[in-house]
Amino acid sequence: MGIYEELIERGLIAQVTDEAEIKELINNGGARFYIGFDPTADSLHVGHFMALCLMKRLQMAGNKPVVLIGGGTAYIGDPSGRTDMRSMMTPEIIQHNCDCFKVQMEKFIEFGEDKAIMVNNADWLLDLNYIELLRDVGACFSVNNMLRAECYKQRMEKGLSFLEFNYMIMQSYDFLYLHNHYGCNMQFGGDDQWSNMLGGTELIRKKTGDDAFAMTITLLLNSEGKKMGKTAKGAVWLDPNKTSPFEFYQYWRNVDDADVMKCIKMLTFLPLEEIKQMEGWEDSRINEKKEILAFELTSLVHGKEEAEKAQASARALFSGEGDDTNMPSTQISDELLTDGKINVIDLLCACKLTTSKGEARRLIQQGGVSVNGEKVTDFALSFDKDALAEGVKIKKGKKIFHKATI
Repeated sequence: MGIYEELIERGLIAQVTDEAEIKELINNGGARFYIGFDPTADSLHVGHFMALCLMKRLQMAGNKPVVLIGGGTAYIGDPSGRTDMRSMMTPEIIQHNCDCFKVQMEKFIEFGEDKAIMVNNADWLLDLNYIELLRDVGACFSVNNMLRAECYKQRMEKGLSFLEFNYMIMQSYDFLYLHNHYGCNMQFGGDDQWSNMLGGTELIRKKTGDDAFAMTITLLLNSEGKKMGKTAKGAVWLDPNKTSPFEFYQYWRNVDDADVMKCIKMLTFLPLEEIKQMEGWEDSRINEKKEILAFELTSLVHGKEEAEKAQASARALFSGEGDDTNMPSTQISDELLTDGKINVIDLLCACKLTTSKGEARRLIQQGGVSVNGEKVTDFALSFDKDALAEGVKIKKGKKIFHKATI
């Protein structure tokens, strides 16, 4: 089985422009492909994770990745999948985010001579002459066709700014530039990028007469869920300072039963033969599958040692043994205490388990909070310094654990 067939078997490919040519290139290690990452935050998140795994798979099969950091397109903001306009970032923030991305990506992709390269589209987009761009590139695009693109249709009701309208042209120009300067012959992206990707392939064919190909991967974190990548506390980041290895492990340990095998196929590097055996397991082994998924992905991102710690802590907590060594925790400062104590509602807010006191009250009313193994029913419950010194173990719902200390 070639790598192309494996991608299909794993459920990763949604649509391609020229399947026969793409299959031959990928299977023979002839793809010089790129995937773009806009630096909208100072850390990659699980929404980027599948793209990184895909790049790793293709590199292992002999293909050459070009990692494109969107330091230039970040000045505009991708309207795909948006109902509102993205916040504008300063050049300093954009550069900082680019630097953070590079450090994290080096854990997945092997960079170096005749290996992967990393480029930043700020290097060419920020120096473009607007009139020259209009004449050279703008003439290749039909406004009528652009307005039919799904990424724009989603924004038309609330208003699509002219700034955002330029995004497709910028992304298409990226592919042309990478083709001309780095020999890029293929681009990959999530299925919400399909219109932009087609724009790039057509631009190359019109301007150079060369073949260029586009392939959209079925990003589970894109097409089925912007839901995946979100938790009650916000996004699931690859940076351990933003999402701890334990929280990362717990996120994958708690995916919906229906998504477990899909995630194992798409995201882990377990052999397909082994995965097929797991598909035949009885339903009673669903938690075993979830543990395998969580362990494999935590190992990929944070290393085997951290994955083992997270797994041991999770097993202990669910079995009631109470090992909280690697449990996410919050230190409560003296300023948050009143008469040497903190109320349970304030504690939930301080630990960022709820976003407001009203939400904390509702959660308690619904029976969704336990502390040190006891369900909380009294809004007046409070904890003093001695209790905090020992560690107050909070359980939110069935799956979120947190510890408060002084």
